[in-house]
Amino acid sequence: MIVPTVLVLPYPGQGHVNPMMKFSQNLVEHGCKVYFVNTDFNHKRVVSSMVEQQESLDESHSLLKLVSIPDGFRPEDDRTDFAKFFDAMLSTMPSMLQKKIEEIHLNGEDRICCIVADLNMGWALNVGNKLGIKGAIFWPATAAMFAMQCNIPTLIDNGIIDSDGVPITKKTFRISPTMPVMDTESLFWTGVPSSIILKKIFKSMMEFAQTTNLTEWWLCNTTYELEPEVLSFVPKLLPVGPLLRSYDNKSVNTRSIGQFWEEDLSCMDWLDQQSHHSVLYVAFGSFSLLDQNQFKELAIGLDLTNRPFLWVVRQDSNCTNKIAYPNEFLGSKGKIVSWAPQQKVLSHPAIACFVSHCGWNSILEGLSNGLPFLCWPYFADQFYNKKYICDELKVGLGFDKDENGLVSRWEIKTKVDQLLSDENIRSKSLIEKKKVTCNIAEGSRSSENFSKFVKWLKE
Repeated sequence: MIVPTVLVLPYPGQGHVNPMMKFSQNLVEHGCKVYFVNTDFNHKRVVSSMVEQQESLDESHSLLKLVSIPDGFRPEDDRTDFAKFFDAMLSTMPSMLQKKIEEIHLNGEDRICCIVADLNMGWALNVGNKLGIKGAIFWPATAAMFAMQCNIPTLIDNGIIDSDGVPITKKTFRISPTMPVMDTESLFWTGVPSSIILKKIFKSMMEFAQTTNLTEWWLCNTTYELEPEVLSFVPKLLPVGPLLRSYDNKSVNTRSIGQFWEEDLSCMDWLDQQSHHSVLYVAFGSFSLLDQNQFKELAIGLDLTNRPFLWVVRQDSNCTNKIAYPNEFLGSKGKIVSWAPQQKVLSHPAIACFVSHCGWNSILEGLSNGLPFLCWPYFADQFYNKKYICDELKVGLGFDKDENGLVSRWEIKTKVDQLLSDENIRSKSLIEKKKVTCNIAEGSRSSENFSKFVKWLKE
């Protein structure tokens, strides 16, 4: 039997690596071999965060190989500087990817038959074209954001944005009559600090959108039930979600593959000691950073709720961002970890709600466990996702900022109380859970789309 060898290339962010790792694991389960390509920088983080899995991944017969290429940055460079990162990536990574593929072919063991690239790494399909390798585009966010990125010329023609991606007006708009209403806050490329950076990123994004013409396969981490209007507007975009991380059920101590930080599993024992539906889970993903004033308000706000809480505070929040817990913070009802096994946490019966930055992976994980949300978006598509959760699905509430631009401690307490006393939101969350989880089973529409893709690979 033919074992197709696929190269998978995520954009170098945790929220992009997670769904593509799950996608790769699904490919392996369906009889494919996968070379998963991180940047050297992220590869080191991933490998150092893994404990038990290292041995099995190191075995030569493993069908999932973790490999890496340089990103053009030095180790000490700031990888959150998007303009510099895009420049370094585009000048370095295409030639490095080609070199990596040629190395794999030279070894004689495997021959790459397909490159699956994150749309924001769409240049990889040009590399594949050059080497005679077919490709597929993978989109890790909502189908709505894919439709937006691929319809930038229409937004320019309709006077929503100028040719540099800058909003001309603050009015609401629809990309198609059937799609949800958006506003200029939903333009995920605009959340950058300067017009020069915005120009560079916007130009790159327009170029990436052009690479969809190089393949018939457009795959997306969503479901028909969640975004029916968008998927009918972009029928070529095939949902293969929700791509939820899987754990080895034999061991409660198994960590997931692909994390940039080691998961602190002690929080699971702590959750076992809490009452059902009592715990606030507070996590803002791999990128969000709060300043000292906002961090203080959140800490004291959590105390004020008088409820148990599990709070993820990344180490780089303490080190890079130099934030400190306020003197008034008791934290006696809570547990603080630097990184959590999020999907395990969200499926625990003790969790009452998810205080989230609204990254798409977090939303899918929360929805799949029937949880209501308190939405605190930070960047990019998270503002659209917040509106989607609160206004379309009606399974969450947003926080309002005060005159100083802060979410106050009292606002946090008020919204927690409001959300957890709202039976309507709770019941809607359970309805959405059914919609999302029905796509995990064999024979679901997402599963059939994935099977079609695997069948094509094997042919």
